[in-house]
Parts: sequence; structure tokens; C-alpha cells
Amino acid sequence: MIQTIDAALFQRMIIHAAAAINLQKQPINDLNVFPVPDGDTGTNMSLTISAASAEMKKKNHPTVGSAASAVASALLRGARGNSGVILSLLFRGIGKAVKEKECIDGRDLAIAMDAGVAAAYKAVMKPAEGTILTVSRLAAAAAAGKAREDSSAEAVLEAAIAEGQVALADTINMNPVLKKAGVVDAGGKGFLVILQGMLDQMRGVPMPEVSDDTDEGEETVFSALADEEITFAFDTVFIVRKLRAEVDLEPYRKYLNSIGDSLVIGEDDEAFKVHVHTNTPGDALNEAQKYGVLELAKIENMVTQRDDLAAGRKAQSTDDLEAVEAELEAPVHAAPEKKFGYVSVCAGEGLEAVFRDLGVDALVGGGQTMNPSTEDILRAIDATPAEIVYVLPNNKNIIMAAEQCVPLCEDKKVVVLPTKTVPQGIAAMLCADPDAEEADNTATMTEAFGRVRTDEITYAARDSDFGGFAIKQGDYMALAEHQLFGTDTDLNALLEQLAKAEGEKGAEFVSIFYGEDVTQEQAQQAQEIFAAACPDAEVSLLPGGQPVYYYMISVE
Repeated sequence: MIQTIDAALFQRMIIHAAAAINLQKQPINDLNVFPVPDGDTGTNMSLTISAASAEMKKKNHPTVGSAASAVASALLRGARGNSGVILSLLFRGIGKAVKEKECIDGRDLAIAMDAGVAAAYKAVMKPAEGTILTVSRLAAAAAAGKAREDSSAEAVLEAAIAEGQVALADTINMNPVLKKAGVVDAGGKGFLVILQGMLDQMRGVPMPEVSDDTDEGEETVFSALADEEITFAFDTVFIVRKLRAEVDLEPYRKYLNSIGDSLVIGEDDEAFKVHVHTNTPGDALNEAQKYGVLELAKIENMVTQRDDLAAGRKAQSTDDLEAVEAELEAPVHAAPEKKFGYVSVCAGEGLEAVFRDLGVDALVGGGQTMNPSTEDILRAIDATPAEIVYVLPNNKNIIMAAEQCVPLCEDKKVVVLPTKTVPQGIAAMLCADPDAEEADNTATMTEAFGRVRTDEITYAARDSDFGGFAIKQGDYMALAEHQLFGTDTDLNALLEQLAKAEGEKGAEFVSIFYGEDVTQEQAQQAQEIFAAACPDAEVSLLPGGQPVYYYMISVE
């Protein structure tokens, strides 16, 4: 049994844990019982701990305390979604507990795990059992019990994982939704994958290989280009997540063959991957979005690469982008020039334009399927030239990440308004008063977004039996205030059901924001449906351009 953990081992344990959850993120995502496409738990937890893994690869720390503090800081800034924030809180408590330690044994580890659980429970306003909180609490309790009889770090971590697995299996009985779906809690599962990765590193188990799918088998051989005539200049590789499993890619295959060569398309039920040489990579990417959501892309100019090699220079590739990205994303700190400033999270050109017109200083791209990190939001706050900066998360899965920014800003006061939808954020901005006192402005904006009822129409990302509905992947889904309202295979039929619902009766204002996959004609039909169902309401139609959601509907 390994008795103690020093700094070097701790750093390797974090790196191993990140590789482990990256390998299992999709099975963890699949535990998500609500079929709405979202920034899923496995993805959010993987991205969060990957930030810590990257930090551990940068330098060797002299003590466990130093390494754990760096991990906690990286996790906090890289936290995505509620699951990522809770994970960061667990490690923040661990970091504080071992801050002064050069190395730790099993007793120290048990104390640290307990401190992590305390930090997480303290930060969550309404802790729910049957979640990652339950799993981490019972795992920490088992660690403490084991430490009293065996102080080896390996034995304590092993005991924590064993009890965590029992607790995870029982989450299905603690949450009625999980029980009906027949699955365990995704966050708890992700936490145990991370702990197991740490234990595997301690035991010398080989680290999982984490490959970049965009490069697999498709690396450009620059030397082979030197003497070739290049007909199509851009080596283009990208991944698209399908809107539904039965997407027919044959028309797209024919289109790509018409604009390029060296075409390879690989697919499974969830995504497809394309490799093509073309002179118009933008056209290839734009056409792909008719079949799904673009996730990742790599474009390299083979002509300039060939010319560089011929001249004895290093051929530029996407591997050089990290340095360029770091330069472009260097923090911009704006000194306060006014009393109030505003930061809003949203996705879609139309929605961005609305928020800009309402006076928002900085926009953070994100929403469903794209939960920005605490660092992303913090960067926008820093760039806002105001003494007091209001943050509008506009998504319930982003609120916690936004709240982590509050203690991180030293020269600006951050006020997070817990807006859960874009219409709520717009309502808040409509009532913002630059001349009011802070308390009055906060109260006015809070009261304004509280009056808004939000309806949304999206698609089912997976088959599910949820809320009394037998849902099939690809069905249209209507949500009323985040609750499943109904499903249908006919979009207009679902809109009519929603427009005639009890909650819409008596509405004075209805604002319909239509998404990137909705035509102007379709949007006008939606407006007519609501105008007929709500004759006393002023019904307005605006292009939101948002992904994932066909319609976001604000009702007041």
C-alpha cells in the first residue's frame, strides 16, 4: 500500500483523473435523464478538470499544498456547468485543508475530503440528496473511518471509492426521476471516475490514451506535398453532432465531392466526421450545419505549407494556434469609467444585438450545449469599465459558474442576477437604471425578470420516458418555465398547444425569438398562432439566431 502522496504523485494523479473522465464523458452524458440538448455533466466535468490537468503539466510544484492550491484555482476558473462548479468546490476544500502540507498520508487525505464536502454543501443553496453531494459526503465519511485503522493514502482512497460506489448505486432510490429512468446520478458517477483515476495513478495503472479525433489518421504529410500539384488548397477536418440518428448524409457527400476531393466521412448514431480537401472550407462547414451542430474544426492551407517547406521554413499548422489564441485572449482590464456595467451570456447574432442595444457592455457566448467557464465570464467582467458589474447568466446551469466570479474580482463589485432564460435577461436590462442606487437598481431588475414566463421549443436529444411523456429522439419538445409541457412531431401543432395553454391567457406582451434553424416564413406562422390564441396581447417577432432552440418565447 502506498503510504503517502507527494507533490509529484499528486500532480500525476490529477492528470490521470482528467484522462479517465475524458474517456468516459459520453457514458456519463448518457445518464442525463432530461432529453433536452444541454452542456451535459460528463462534458462539463471533463472540461473542468482538464483545466487543472493543463495547469499540472506546466510546472513541478514543491509541495502537495502548492499543487493542490494550483488545482483548486484552475478548477475554479475552468468550472463549467453546475457539476463543474461543485467539482471545483470539492477540490477547493481539499486545497485549503492541505495548504501547508509537503506531503499527505491517509489521515490527511480523509480530512481534506471532508473539508471538500463541507465547502460544496456550504456553497449550494439547496443541497439535494441523490447527487454528487451525497456520493462525495458518504465517500469522505468512509475515508475517515478507514483512516482511523489504516493511515495509508492508498487504503483510504480505495475505501472512499468503494463506499462511493454503494452510494452511487443508491442515488437511483433517492431521486424519483432517476428511479423512473433507471439510472444513477451523472455527477456522482463523474466524481468517482475522477477518484478512480487518481487511485489508478497511485497504483501504477497505465494512463488512458487521450487522442484528438480530429487528427486521427488524417495528419497532413507536408513532405509529400512539396512536389505535388495541389488542386484544392485547404485540408479541412471537422466533427458535427447529428440532429437525429437517421440523418441521410448522401446529399452532403455529393455536395462535398462537387467542391473538393480526398473526401472521407465517418459516422455513428450521434456524430459524423469529415475530411476533405477544398478551396472553400467555409462552404463545407456552412452546408454541414444543415445536418447537425458543428463541434470542432481544423483547416490548414496546404499550399502555404508546401511553400514554407520549399523555402526551408517551418510549415505552420493548427498546432501553432495555442500561442496565437493565448495572445488574442490575453486579459483586458478596463478601469471603471461609470457606475454600472453589464455582462450577459447568450448565443445567436439576433440576441447579441438585442443585448447590445439594451446597453450590455460585454457578451459571453454560451447557453444550452455551451456552458461558459468561470474564467470566460470573469474575462468579460474585467473588460467592463464599471465600478459595479451585473452578470446575467440567462441559463440555470450557468448561474453557479457566474457566482464564482464574485470573490475573484478585487476592484469591481460583481452582482449576479440569477436569470435562468434569455427573456428574463432581456426583461432585466429593459428596467436597468444608470442613475439609481445599487440596491434600487438590483431590486428593480430582479422584480422585472421575475414577471417573465419563458416558453421554449427544442428537440429531444435522446429517447426518454420523462414526465409522463414517451419521447423519441428528434421529437419537438416544448418547455414551460423549464418544465416539460409536451412533445409532437409537428412543430406548429406544438406551438398551438403552447399558445392555448392556461399560462398564456391574460398575457399583455408576447415576444417570440426564433432560432437559426427557423425560416422567416415559419417564424411568421408562429407569430400568427400566438396572435390568434392571445388576442389581447401585443405579439412581437424577433430574429434571435440562437442554436438548439427553435423558439424562445417571453410572456408577460
